[in-house]
Amino acid sequence: MDDHRAQVEELLADYRRSREQLASVQRELAAVSGQASSPDGTVTALVGPGGQLRSLELSELAYRRHRPEQLAELIVRTVAAAAASAAEDTYQTLSAVLPASTDPAALVAGTADLQPAEYEPEPAQEVARQPARRRVDDDEDNEQRESWLDSELIHRRVR
Repeated sequence: MDDHRAQVEELLADYRRSREQLASVQRELAAVSGQASSPDGTVTALVGPGGQLRSLELSELAYRRHRPEQLAELIVRTVAAAAASAAEDTYQTLSAVLPASTDPAALVAGTADLQPAEYEPEPAQEVARQPARRRVDDDEDNEQRESWLDSELIHRRVR
């Protein structure tokens, strides 16, 4: 009976250690973050776990150097770089507790036990799409011909 009790106590101790290790990993994963800045330094993004955007900073120069669509693209690329940095931290945290043969990136993606053929999307059939049409007033058309910054300055002077 004492051997049985000792085994149960040992199993409970192992369970408690495993649970504490899991809690520790969960705390580390909850604290994961990634930061990136655009090459010109005008955009800085900070993301949290899972690539969730936490902070976005745009310098005054961002509005002068980039047209709106260029700035939007730069923001998307910078946030993606910050998310990749956070993902790398996530993978490192997980690799410390996973078996050596387990790919943490595949585990996070949900593909750890699948072959690429099982999760890659099937080739989509080509569908001819018409480009989206946007109605443009004469006033809007004229504004589009001007630099977006120049038109903003003009509007400020008129007010």
